Amino acid sequence: MTVRLDGSSLTIEAIEAVARRGERVELAPEALERIRRCRAFLEERIAAKEIMYGVNTGIGEFSEIVLSDEQIRKFQRYLIYNHSAGIGEPVPLDRVRAAMLLRANVHANGHSGCRPEITLTLIEMLNRGVTPYVSEKGSVGACGDLAPMSQIALLLLGEGQAYYRGELLPGGVAMERAGIAVPGLEARDGLATINGSNLITAIGALTVYDTERWLKQAEIAAAMTLEALKANMKPYDERLHRLRGFPGAVTSAANIRRVVEGSDLLTGKEKVRVQDAYSMRSTPQVLGAARDQLRWTRQQIEIEANGVGDNPIFLPEDEEVLTGANFQGTPVSLPLDTLGGAITMVSAISERRLNRLTNPALSAGLPPFLTRGAGMFSGLMLSQYTADMQIVEQKILSTPAFFQSIPAAADQEDFVSMGMNSALKTRRILDTAYGVLGIELMAAAQALDFREFTPGRGTRAAHAAVRRRVEHLDEDRPLYRDHDAMMEAVGGLEILEAVESEIGELAAY
Repeated sequence: MTVRLDGSSLTIEAIEAVARRGERVELAPEALERIRRCRAFLEERIAAKEIMYGVNTGIGEFSEIVLSDEQIRKFQRYLIYNHSAGIGEPVPLDRVRAAMLLRANVHANGHSGCRPEITLTLIEMLNRGVTPYVSEKGSVGACGDLAPMSQIALLLLGEGQAYYRGELLPGGVAMERAGIAVPGLEARDGLATINGSNLITAIGALTVYDTERWLKQAEIAAAMTLEALKANMKPYDERLHRLRGFPGAVTSAANIRRVVEGSDLLTGKEKVRVQDAYSMRSTPQVLGAARDQLRWTRQQIEIEANGVGDNPIFLPEDEEVLTGANFQGTPVSLPLDTLGGAITMVSAISERRLNRLTNPALSAGLPPFLTRGAGMFSGLMLSQYTADMQIVEQKILSTPAFFQSIPAAADQEDFVSMGMNSALKTRRILDTAYGVLGIELMAAAQALDFREFTPGRGTRAAHAAVRRRVEHLDEDRPLYRDHDAMMEAVGGLEILEAVESEIGELAAY
């Protein structure tokens, strides 16, 4: 498919397709016309000597300094130079590509004032596989992601560094090898490339995409553990959840029922408790709450992806220039922070179910720590330690960043979103969650090996997927390879794909 940028219809699925799978991008003709019309309006205002922030003035604390005609011509280059001030590891290429796509879609609205060549060059870089080298840290999430986006803008000067066909090259060399003309930066072009929360949104979009799929696997893991613990399945009745009314809980309960469909637990053949512990019977409510939060985060990310995140904003139809703060990252920082907390919560209840699998006092007759040789062998005792350590890391990272503002630019920028911290740590929380969930899946498969009843179709498919990665633990062995294998399996969606190929697609919301 081709992803057409029109400023209003970009989805998280399209962002992922371009960022990771190289789908082709094109600019809608009507968007190109809007960009041209806005640029013509800006050039008229420049000729009329109208004072416009970041066009013929300095920025930040220097916004009251008016530039001369000669300074206007040079200013955009120096703007990009002094804002290319990041630090640390390089941002993964898919996130940089997503940020470039998002910035081009801002331009497509026709209110940014840049030349069309700037937008078209960003799109050409996406299509030809030129991806700028961007340092991970430096953005405070207000005035946009200035530092990382400036490293993208360096390529528009033929400078910086970029990856092309697997090689890190000087920016000008990468552009030349790809056959892309360097457009240079004229009045407004530089600020129009960097003045939005595009990398925060890029990381957020890809994190939402991945969390949606991880959450389905959390429901699969829960279903496996519930079967292994001989759970009472009445708490998953659809009527129960519809009576309360939260859509996330309805969806989670439905997905768990789908996975266990065909299980002997549903026929009355197996004796079950009248009422299970909270970590078992509250699973739909807890995972459902995470689903409801995730829905809001998706909504906020897609609004931002199609909004005009810029300053100033040019209104050709009204012949007006508005200065504001549409670059402020808080509308995406807040939902990303709370998403991180939701992922941590789901991981925490996963560990509580893991505890019940390994604790002989709570496991409905399973052997201690899921080993027949207790005493000589310790089974999965240390797997719980590993899960616990990761969850404490997640809890530490779940401290919100959105209210952690430190004023910048001599207090001109006296409240910033710190949205890059929100995005980076939420991504790390999710990556850690792959390992936590992998350990529950491994333990649930081990526990099911000790049961003699027939589990559900989805549970059997998940069990088989785990066994393709990890053998049954007859006697103790080093478990780090198993843990790493399961983390990779969850991150690679192997469990989800195995289950959905057997029972059909699970609901996303």
